[in-house]
Amino acid sequence: GNFTATKLAWVKENEPQVFEKIDKIMLPGDYIAMRLTDRICTTVSGLSEMMLWDFKENKVAGFLMDYLGFDGSIIPEIVPTFSIQGRVTAEAAAELGLTEGTPVSYRAGDQPNNALSLNVFNPGEIASTAGTSGVVYGVLGEVNYDIKSRVNTFAHVNHSDEATRLGVLLCINGTGILNSWSKRTVAPEGISYAEMNDVAAKAPIGAEGVSVIPFGNGAERVLQNKEVNCSIHGVNFLTHNKSHLLRAAQEGIVFSFMYGMEIMEQMGMPINKIHAGHANMFLSPLFRNTLAGVSGATIELYDTDGSVGAAKGAGIGAGIYRDNNEAFASLEKIEIIEPSVSDSRAYRDAYDLWKERLMREI
Repeated sequence: GNFTATKLAWVKENEPQVFEKIDKIMLPGDYIAMRLTDRICTTVSGLSEMMLWDFKENKVAGFLMDYLGFDGSIIPEIVPTFSIQGRVTAEAAAELGLTEGTPVSYRAGDQPNNALSLNVFNPGEIASTAGTSGVVYGVLGEVNYDIKSRVNTFAHVNHSDEATRLGVLLCINGTGILNSWSKRTVAPEGISYAEMNDVAAKAPIGAEGVSVIPFGNGAERVLQNKEVNCSIHGVNFLTHNKSHLLRAAQEGIVFSFMYGMEIMEQMGMPINKIHAGHANMFLSPLFRNTLAGVSGATIELYDTDGSVGAAKGAGIGAGIYRDNNEAFASLEKIEIIEPSVSDSRAYRDAYDLWKERLMREI
């Protein structure tokens, strides 16, 4: 997805006979829409995921196309993210059981769409997920980027020439996989995730000096593509037990979020409120209290998911809703987690120790 330009360059160099046959480049969503409608088109947001959008000039990145030797003809027609982008053909309708002429009116990448599902549209608003990977995605109201490329920058779903709306994406690979590894390897046999959270909560904030560096799922962009693996620090055989290790694992995931959020703040994105779906690791009180405590941000949990967001986005594009405010008027807020003032120093001390140990690894 977001490395399409790099992939194309590799194909051009290593498989020139294949490259010569390329008529248009499409993201997976563009291809699915093409099969549904027989129309090939894309969006500014999609082109930014392909590294082919020039934010300063608000146009296709011609300088990069020229450098890589790509002809401009491979760029599909560009359409608004929210618009009638085609209609389901009779052939596709018959095969899929749809109604012929159904409009295709919205497309987006997974994280821009997750942000949309949480009604995150404006500068300073933040969406987060903590599933297989962990993501913090915030909207920036000006053109900016991290010079070390530790976070991605996309055109958000509502970006336009008139209103800059960039999605800044922090991704942590070692999130849910560390939690599941902890359940399989550290937690008592046969307990549920909820029960494991209870065991972890028996240890105090900071796990009495135990830190887990959670990057055991391959190279991490936030660490400039270094592969540091997972490591456990500070274990004392006379003091620590399962609860300390389980708590330190969840805290390590949160602290990796915080490490990336500091990069986002350096780009001019203050993080005061985080929107998240009531799912995955946000089901853990320990996880969300730690995230609120170390960041100082209020967390709002909502009853939604990406499929609901995609349906709402399609409704905006089809004109069923006037705007996102009308589309998400029924969005249900389940819970608000405020940062604990009394525990803030303990969270920060634990994070500072974790960060000091991370610096030794990288």
